[in-house]
This record gives sequence, structure tokens and C-alpha cells, in this order.
Amino acid sequence: MGATVLTMDATSQWTPDSLRVKQIEEQITALRSSVICAFNQLLDLKDLNTGVHSTRLAEWGMRVGQELGLEEAELQNLEVAALLHDIGKVGIPDSILKKPRRLDETEYALMKKHPEFGWAVLRMLPGFEHAALDILHHHENFDGTGYPAGLKESEIPVVSRIVSVIDAFDAMVSFRPYRVGLPHEEAGRRLIAASGTQFDPAVVQCFLSFAQAEMATVFAAAGTSVTSAL
Repeated sequence: MGATVLTMDATSQWTPDSLRVKQIEEQITALRSSVICAFNQLLDLKDLNTGVHSTRLAEWGMRVGQELGLEEAELQNLEVAALLHDIGKVGIPDSILKKPRRLDETEYALMKKHPEFGWAVLRMLPGFEHAALDILHHHENFDGTGYPAGLKESEIPVVSRIVSVIDAFDAMVSFRPYRVGLPHEEAGRRLIAASGTQFDPAVVQCFLSFAQAEMATVFAAAGTSVTSAL
């Protein structure tokens, strides 16, 4: 007798085969989450401020993605890209990452390699290929003057365009070794000023529509506060 494939019956109860499929899906989801958490912990070990910064980006990024109507697959890639967009910085020397002054030309050229380093790592993991591309392009500019590929407008993945905006905003309002953070209002004005050149205007408008009101909530979710970030 041939094997009988069991499926869900009319009462929608799980049968052995469907339960097995569900278990495999849950295992894959758990593995994916574990990989993301492990890499995020690596960021924390490399530079605690970078890890916390990435967590804030994930909070903001998911909100922007939902507001813009991204599909579930894109939202999943957005979460990964926001959390791990800086994973390539593990390949950047601490002498550059933590330099208390502005980088010189050679140092900046190496720093600009971090999206490529991140892409090279994540693209090797099954299921992370699209997120790896989103990370590769998160420093592209809307007018085509960014790096590494000089993409412009819709050539840039929408996830990359979202990460670009929220990454820049969080960097502006956060403390850096060589400067203090900007007031949120000034950071918002700079995003608007760079709309259409560095940033996607639609993403900027969407983000700023809720950012100010939810600032304290997002920083709290990331385990810090607006005051400590400044």
C-alpha cells in the first residue's frame, strides 16, 4: 500500500504531518532570531553604543515600514537590516571606530567599507540574502552620490532608504566621541534639508510624522533614554 499523506481535517486539528511542518517552521524562525541576537550581541561587544543604536533603529524602522505599507517579507528584512546594518564595523579597527576626532581621508575610506563587510558576512547565511543587500546599500544617497554603488531613487532598495534616514537621525541626536548630539528639532530640520538629495523625501516625511512624539518611548525600548543619548 502507498503512503498516505495526512493533512488538516475539517475540524482544523493538527495532524502528524502538519504538526511536523509547523515544528520545522518554528525551528527556522527560532534559528533566525538566534542568529540576529548573536550578531547584535557581537555589536555590543565591539561597541556598546553601536548595539543600542541598532536596537533603536529597529524600533523606528519597523514603524516606518508599517506606515509605508511594506509587505511582511520586507518588514522582516527591515528588522534584520536595522539591527545589523553596522555589523561590518567588526572589521574596522577600534582606533578608527573610537577616534575622538574626525577621521582623515584614509580612515574615512576604510570606514566606508563597512557596508560591504556586512554584506559579505550576511549573504553567506540562508534566508539573509535580501537583508544583506539592504545593508550593502544603506549609505546610498537618493541623488546617486552615495556609496558603494552610486544607486539613486528607486534603484536603492526601500529598506535601505528607510535605514538611511533613521540611521542618520539617530546618529545626529546621539553622542559621538568628537561631538555632542543635536537637539531633535535640529536633526529633523537637517533631514528635511537633505530630502531629495541624501534621503528619500517620502521616508523622511513618514518618519518625522511620529518621531518627535515617540522619541522617549523608542529610547526606553532600547534600554536608554533621550537624555543619556545626548
